[in-house]
Amino acid sequence: MGEFRILADFLDVLLSSHPLPVVLVGSGALPREPMPSNVTVRLPSLEELEAYAVGQWECFLLQLISSSQAEKTTNFSSSMMKVFQRGLLTQRILILSCGIVLYMCSDYRDKESPRLTESGFQFLLMDTNAQLWYIVREYITNSQDRGVSQADLISFLLELSFHVAGEAYNINTLSDPQRNMIKDFADLGLVKLQQGRKDSWFIPTKLATNLSVSLTESSSRKEVYWLIAFLAHTCMEAPLKAHDFLDCVLKYVGFVVVETNFRMYAYSTSKLHCEILRLFSRIEYQLPNLIVGAITKESLYNAFENGITAEQIISFLQQNAHPRVAERIPSVPENVCDQMRLWESDLNRVEMTLAYFYDEFPSRDIFEAACEYARERGSLLWEDSKRMRLSIKAEIHMNMREFLRAQNN
Repeated sequence: MGEFRILADFLDVLLSSHPLPVVLVGSGALPREPMPSNVTVRLPSLEELEAYAVGQWECFLLQLISSSQAEKTTNFSSSMMKVFQRGLLTQRILILSCGIVLYMCSDYRDKESPRLTESGFQFLLMDTNAQLWYIVREYITNSQDRGVSQADLISFLLELSFHVAGEAYNINTLSDPQRNMIKDFADLGLVKLQQGRKDSWFIPTKLATNLSVSLTESSSRKEVYWLIAFLAHTCMEAPLKAHDFLDCVLKYVGFVVVETNFRMYAYSTSKLHCEILRLFSRIEYQLPNLIVGAITKESLYNAFENGITAEQIISFLQQNAHPRVAERIPSVPENVCDQMRLWESDLNRVEMTLAYFYDEFPSRDIFEAACEYARERGSLLWEDSKRMRLSIKAEIHMNMREFLRAQNN
């Protein structure tokens, strides 16, 4: 079994930024070989594995943002879920140990569920790969609290990304810490666990094999064409199975159609997709495989107030455009994009700043000295030299009072 060692500098980079090309030092061989087919029971097909990964990931996200919406729960402990939720949800109860962004309510007995923060809204609008890396980074950052070496965890994650999706690998080849990790990865949809008569094994999904890959927009579109070609072949043999797989593919590569009249159609059965679209649109009705809504001024104002920007919404709609409209330029109508930007600019016409107003200075020298004092600290908001009046930011009010007292003395 080849030994993989991560360069120390890379560990720091990974924990503080986005995934970068990986530098591995070792034998260069894959750490383990797939199990022979005569040992394993019937393995899931690629489309079944894809559906499993999507289901596990969406279940995890629903539990992360709204445990009441999740159809089933993961095996992550409540303390680990709170680590994942750090910065994404506001908490009604003060929890300092986890460093969670706080929301202090007027009544500590308030039973209202936690709300998404600005970062939480932005997290939901990320693509799946970016969301996964966010969760993986939090998982790595807190690994030492669970007695797991960060270097060993990163090494195993990268090792896992070089496995073949759909192949079975013996769990007995893993160390004890890695066996604990693989259970967590199964909750995230990175692997599927199966048990045979004698042996047990894990099967990497596409989520795992994409951990070390950063697809460009063009390459991801090529992958869409490959999937559609695969569907065309599958449809001749098992139409119903292919239909299920098509629904799974659309969850990953695009499902939204936006029209010039601001109507929005999302071809999806996902509860998570419905909740995400509800962040910035008005959902009118939901059919078994279709969500119909509209982008309105009121729904966008609600999104803007929660920290979502027009550019983030436009980017989300472009990245998740249905394959039929994804190759159009633009994939989201220009009039819709322009109107969203205009509605956002309406909220930015006036900026509120706490300030203090000063007038009736005893002399022009003291007035000019006060202006210079505020100007040097970047806190001078307005001045009227003719009438000797000025306005400063509230944060230097006490300092200004002390300065003026010194000038008068």
